[in-house]
Amino acid sequence: MKILGIDIGGSSLKGAIVDVETGELKTLTHKIPTPADRKPEGITKAVKEMVTYFNYNGVVGCGFPTIVKKGICKHEGNLSKAWVDVDVDALFEKTTGLSFTVINDADAAGLAEVKFGAGKNIEGFILMITVGTGLGSGAYINGALIPNFELGQIPYKEFEKIEEWAASSIKTQENLSYKEWGIRFNTFLNYIEKILNPDTIIIGGGISTDWQKFQKYLDTEVNLIPAELRNDSGILGAAIAAYHKYSG
Repeated sequence: MKILGIDIGGSSLKGAIVDVETGELKTLTHKIPTPADRKPEGITKAVKEMVTYFNYNGVVGCGFPTIVKKGICKHEGNLSKAWVDVDVDALFEKTTGLSFTVINDADAAGLAEVKFGAGKNIEGFILMITVGTGLGSGAYINGALIPNFELGQIPYKEFEKIEEWAASSIKTQENLSYKEWGIRFNTFLNYIEKILNPDTIIIGGGISTDWQKFQKYLDTEVNLIPAELRNDSGILGAAIAAYHKYSG
């Protein structure tokens, strides 16, 4: 079955048609810049533009960069506060005329990695950490999703949330070396290890392609592995979520 997957991020929306049975992207990824104000009107317009680009008519899966419960945004994350309490499913459905399944973007990325990527043969408690504009996280027990683990929201020192200190966007903003940033990211991982004691942590997001450059600065007892699907994971996982919802 082929489903349109859309991954909404702080810097761009990415989409592609996905074969949810094989995990293959059947089209090239299309990218649309995230509107600067990150408000509902602009992002919804971009979602409609994505659907139109693919001339698509079917169910849509969508990864969304903050907490989503039963389709409703519960926290602004790195978006505009105007999103809080918005029924994202209903908003996108009204605008496009298509049925949407909207889930947290890190949850989506992890679904893909657990089924088709780095976590497909791993049992137990797996955490997926997506490192980008913020620090997203998804949790899975024997492949089953536990939704809306927002570990990047943990307060740290003078920061409202630790992602304001340890996300890869901060590495760029402060021009940190991989060692300087890796030490920060390792602090975040140590908190996770102490609080949750997972069996495996999968590191994803754009910076995961540079795994060899910062791996040596990470020191945990938990098994750490890089994501395999890279930037495709959010798109694929969103499509998988839609498939699960509408296939019963």
